[in-house]
Amino acid sequence: MKAGIFFTGTGPILILTTYENFSDPKLVERLAAKGIKKFIAYEVSEEKVKERYGQHFNVIMGDLHQTDDLRVLDYDGHHVFLNFSLKELSNPVLHEG
Repeated sequence: MKAGIFFTGTGPILILTTYENFSDPKLVERLAAKGIKKFIAYEVSEEKVKERYGQHFNVIMGDLHQTDDLRVLDYDGHHVFLNFSLKELSNPVLHEG
């Protein structure tokens, strides 16, 4: 599982995905279906996500209404942005639809 912060037109969201990379065409297609056609994505440590989101992480992982390949853990951009230091962000993946 990969965790990533995706900066979109409406602000950052935190997602969990089983795709190997954030530029995978199937992931890009899934995001586009949700209205996200342009983004800057940064991988963040799954362990740090578990640590910072605690029980909410477990709830999202156990949510049977979401598919295994893409789960939105946090869509409150302010919360996502404040939960991670910019120093923790990896090299960006840029996508313009």
